[in-house]
Amino acid sequence: MAPTPTTLTAIAGEKTLQQSFVRDEDERPKVAYNQFSNEIPIISLSGIEEVDGRRAEICKKIVEACEDWGVFQIVDHGIDSNLISEMTRLAREFFALPPEEKLRYDMTGGKKGGFIVSSHLQGEAVQDWREIVTYFSYPVRHRDYSRWPDKPEEWRDVTKQYSDELMGLACKLLEVLSEAMGLEKEALTKACVDMDQKVVVNYYPKCPQPDLTLGLKRHTDPGTITLLLQDQVGGLQATRDDGKTWITVQPVEGAFVVNLGDHGHFLSNGRFKNADHQAVVNSNHSRLSIATFQNPAQEAIVYPLKVREGEKPILEEPITYTEMYKKKMSKDLELARLKKLAKEQVQDSEKPKLEAKPVDNIFA
Repeated sequence: MAPTPTTLTAIAGEKTLQQSFVRDEDERPKVAYNQFSNEIPIISLSGIEEVDGRRAEICKKIVEACEDWGVFQIVDHGIDSNLISEMTRLAREFFALPPEEKLRYDMTGGKKGGFIVSSHLQGEAVQDWREIVTYFSYPVRHRDYSRWPDKPEEWRDVTKQYSDELMGLACKLLEVLSEAMGLEKEALTKACVDMDQKVVVNYYPKCPQPDLTLGLKRHTDPGTITLLLQDQVGGLQATRDDGKTWITVQPVEGAFVVNLGDHGHFLSNGRFKNADHQAVVNSNHSRLSIATFQNPAQEAIVYPLKVREGEKPILEEPITYTEMYKKKMSKDLELARLKKLAKEQVQDSEKPKLEAKPVDNIFA
């Protein structure tokens, strides 16, 4: 088998998909990238600062979305449209660079931040059809600019501003959810201790056989809250019935898709859903999305902040975020291992068994 490519753009023109990207039938897309649904609510944040005005109405919509899907879209969010345009332009320019330029920031081998194909996670059985560039932007004192691309020229300055603006927006949304839980508005932010932020820019090139693979496999985010900026191509999908049915989120110009992660789910004692989602690809258009993950500090304690009357805590005991993350990753890898083992056993059982014959008959 050919060696794993270092960039997808180098093989995107091939007519057949390399085997390392081919998923089992039960993991393949069920709904097209452009078969859009309007089930995910689009919420305007205009007036959210008006304590006696529209704030209560906006908060109600956000809470309902978190209880229903764990995902919603926001418009009128206050992030400058020029900043969004610049961030998108520079991201596209980065992925258009020659492979050797992108690979200057190769993050294989455990490097924290940079460029990679598919995923930085170890032990993945099947690769995702995407290239990513990622950097850690909060806490600010931990920023390692040597892992932030220096091309295109304006990349670092624009991404600094983008990171700062998105952190402010995420904290504003967490205030709403804190109030909905009957807590002080800083409760969810404080539960993160010293909030971490990671920005992941995803590039999904045109795919020769998109029906056989995924741009990003099905998952829930481990952290607190994620804000996603996506282009108008489409490909983000969500499910709320354990993968039986999927919907493709309708792209909205200038909107952010907001979804809660496992940490937010646990802090709310399961009241707010951790969005179950994936990304599909297509053979007609490349796609770009920029995900900004707000996560708790490694030492932050994960446990419900409030348990409503008649409910029980969904966690047996408090654990650190590091412990929670390790358990999640171990479980995912174990499920993948068991699935692979079961598949191999089926294949072995289907092999034709040679009938035992006398030696004389074999050589007759």
